[in-house]
Amino acid sequence: MKNPAQSKQAQSKQAQSNRAQSNRAQSNREPKRRGNGPVSSISIFAEQAFWRAAGARLISGNKARILKDATENYPAWLEAIESAQDTIHFESYIIHEDVQGQVFADALSAKARDGVRVRVLYDWVGAFNATSNKFWRRLREAGVEVRCFNPPRFDSPFGWLGRDHRKMIAVDGHLGFVSGLCVGLMWVGDDHKGIEPWRDTGVEIAGPAVAELERAFAQMWAACGPPIPSEELPGVNSNPPDPRTDAKGTDPKAAPLILEPILEDDVAMRVVASMPYSAGLYRLDQMIAAAARETLWLTDAYFAGTTPYIQALSAASRDGVDVRLLVPQATDIPVMRALSRSGYRPLLESGVRVYEWNGPMVHAKTAVADGRWARIGSTNLNPASWVSNWELDVVIEDHRIGEEMEQMFLDDLENATEMVLTVRRRLAPASKPERRPGSRPGSRPGSYRLRERIGGGSSSRAAAGAIQIGRTVSAAMTNRRALGPAEARIMGSAGLLLLAASVIAVMWPRIVSLPLAVIGVWVAVSLFIRAFHLRREGRKEELSLKSAQEANDIKLTSQESEESVRKRRK
Repeated sequence: MKNPAQSKQAQSKQAQSNRAQSNRAQSNREPKRRGNGPVSSISIFAEQAFWRAAGARLISGNKARILKDATENYPAWLEAIESAQDTIHFESYIIHEDVQGQVFADALSAKARDGVRVRVLYDWVGAFNATSNKFWRRLREAGVEVRCFNPPRFDSPFGWLGRDHRKMIAVDGHLGFVSGLCVGLMWVGDDHKGIEPWRDTGVEIAGPAVAELERAFAQMWAACGPPIPSEELPGVNSNPPDPRTDAKGTDPKAAPLILEPILEDDVAMRVVASMPYSAGLYRLDQMIAAAARETLWLTDAYFAGTTPYIQALSAASRDGVDVRLLVPQATDIPVMRALSRSGYRPLLESGVRVYEWNGPMVHAKTAVADGRWARIGSTNLNPASWVSNWELDVVIEDHRIGEEMEQMFLDDLENATEMVLTVRRRLAPASKPERRPGSRPGSRPGSYRLRERIGGGSSSRAAAGAIQIGRTVSAAMTNRRALGPAEARIMGSAGLLLLAASVIAVMWPRIVSLPLAVIGVWVAVSLFIRAFHLRREGRKEELSLKSAQEANDIKLTSQESEESVRKRRK
């Protein structure tokens, strides 16, 4: 017989052995960072969380190709349009009425004349002062179906604030493109005038994910008129896989969260079609910021991150993640330059590295994390894109694409200047930007003939700065979060603006009261109109219900009469 000491020692060794086996089993269940590995319950939970956050399932079996700038995007778009046999769905925030816009108009018109069903959807605000009615009329005369999204309506004074900011093309239901590019000469540039092209990124997709692009387009098309017949949207009406299974309908325990390519071109992706107040991509962006382990590199045209998102980036940086943000040069509006750059300060103070593009404009909206997760699309990192607009992005989970996006980001940094905080906590470039090709000899470095650029960018950068001001002032008034010294200049500038507005209101009250009165009357009339329409719809529903009830009563009476006749016969 073993004595109690020996028994206790044997039990201790057995417990240690059991713990070691358990740890090995748990290690085997954990997904590896950059390779194939068994799947654990954690990866299953993460996939479910991503699905619920983004509202988009993971779809495998696709081919994907990253397209850089207009030099790669536009030729691919035109080639796809030329190859169309049945349908072309073209959705763009802006189609400029310039030489480049005419190239696409001619290509779309030619296919419409050949019998291809061509549908074009543009945004009213985007086309304002960029495209004339004559441009759209020529397309319609060629047989192209053209619709305008969300033009101003008298009964909806502020309805125009939500915009269709998507940029996509779908051809014949099996080839698609998603990008940050609109159509215009600013993306092409002009060598003769020394104007560099805008930097932007898109992706070409072939495979089952294109059906989701078609679905997204069909939703927007239906919002502007009669819907697209379902038979023209192959795969759109099929039942999506259960979220508890992977994209192929198999048990998630049998496949990893990040689907490794079975074939060289087997790329897994999500098509995130955001709508106002859905905030799907906003939730997903925060989850990626929390989940990144090594790198998180972001490129954004109009950065004005919310407080939770900035805190998520800061927390990742403090935890050792290499967080970098590439944005355009500060706006060329002098008043807004300091305010726009002041938004960098909370990030720089937490260790995030911020770079400004040395060219005219970086318009891309991309992200890459840990070399395995990439996002390409139309969504900017600001509340307007996250919450107010209709946006479209592709979220790719693939090592090959992720590594390609990483290399593209590093290449972009070769033409960017890092911003740092000086000893006195002032914002300054780490080095003097070099004069890039295309700038005028003797001109100020970094000017890039901003005044001669085709199109703008300054107004949107100013809007991003205004969002930053509003967020800081709101936090200062409500004490919702602690404010740091980096935001002192924003609060001081906002105080001066409010003081100036108050003085104007006292000295010239009509300047303030008349616009407010006009807006008040407009809103009041629109409310009366909406109330009238709602009341009329309510009456129609009542009449419909009453008619249905009467028909039901007649049917019941007829059945009772027939029953009584049968009883009498018996």
